[in-house]
Amino acid sequence: MTLDLTTDLVTLTRALCDIPSVSGDERALADTVEETLRQLPHLEVLRDGDAVVARTHLGRSRRVVLAGHLDTVPVAGNLPSELRAGPDGPVVWGRGTVDMKAGVAVLLALAAAVREPTVDLTYVFYDHEEVEATLNGLGRLVELHPDWVRGDMAVLGEPTSAAIEGGCNGTLRVEVVVTGTAAHSARSWLGVNAVHGAAPVLQRLVDHVAEEVEVDGLVYREGLNAVGIRGGIAGNVIPDECVVTVNYRFAPSRTPDEAFALVRDLFAGYQVRLTDSAPGSRPGLDRPEAVELAEVVARRTGRPPRAKQGWTDVARFSALGVPAVNFGPGDPSLAHADDEATPVADLDACYGALHEWLT
Repeated sequence: MTLDLTTDLVTLTRALCDIPSVSGDERALADTVEETLRQLPHLEVLRDGDAVVARTHLGRSRRVVLAGHLDTVPVAGNLPSELRAGPDGPVVWGRGTVDMKAGVAVLLALAAAVREPTVDLTYVFYDHEEVEATLNGLGRLVELHPDWVRGDMAVLGEPTSAAIEGGCNGTLRVEVVVTGTAAHSARSWLGVNAVHGAAPVLQRLVDHVAEEVEVDGLVYREGLNAVGIRGGIAGNVIPDECVVTVNYRFAPSRTPDEAFALVRDLFAGYQVRLTDSAPGSRPGLDRPEAVELAEVVARRTGRPPRAKQGWTDVARFSALGVPAVNFGPGDPSLAHADDEATPVADLDACYGALHEWLT
């Protein structure tokens, strides 16, 4: 099966969405994308698992990487896709329209239409973005085939409502452990209740004032929150341990080690176990290529660059020394929602800006 990359963006987006590709089940869509791209003689096509890479070899002095993931979160009665009326114009509705098959549609259309770009281009379509980081297809490519994804700049087609969102926050999770003494709940005075002892931990989070940090001209909003709590083994036993899971979203000016030190200091006196962390990514808007793209987007949409308030795979490019920005159709607040829908105007705006920038 192949896709018609000369059709309009609405039809292409719907065709992509109507091939279900929940994380772990991307094979059918990856096969379709690979077969479609192999019909384009100006591209070299590579494959690793369910990740597909296509690139030009025109001898240009610069290379730009355009990337998007193929997988979605589980379908929730929101396929097949539909074209619907929205509050500000028509929208493409259905699972994946926001996160992020509308962005993939834009990149595929560009792959077919832009045959003589001013830079060499690499298109990356990868698997397993919506699940644990160890399975991430882009991470696998970075580890196994770093030469496939290197460039002077990268654009990740994550939903940004057709505005450039530079860099991303870092993220870490810790477990704050509160200890007590077990006892029968009928004789609770003989024990020390660890769940009750977690109250000061929670109060420190309540009292914490999250910072807004300016990094290279963009403002990143941090967040430190309890995201889980567990304790107790039975309904008649005083818990001797309570574990509060805390997530810290930190500005890209901090390293993961610096972020962990801040959290550890906040919970001084408690055992703090680091369970997961990922660095952020600085905006990357000082690169000439990024300046050019920002000028094009601002002229066409009136939207200036802003900070990405979350973690995205731009951090994986940054780890390779490749500055990266987020730019794609769809409102990120609707990602994973049952009523996921992307404005047709966003599709046109992203395609138009990228096409102008690349040509």
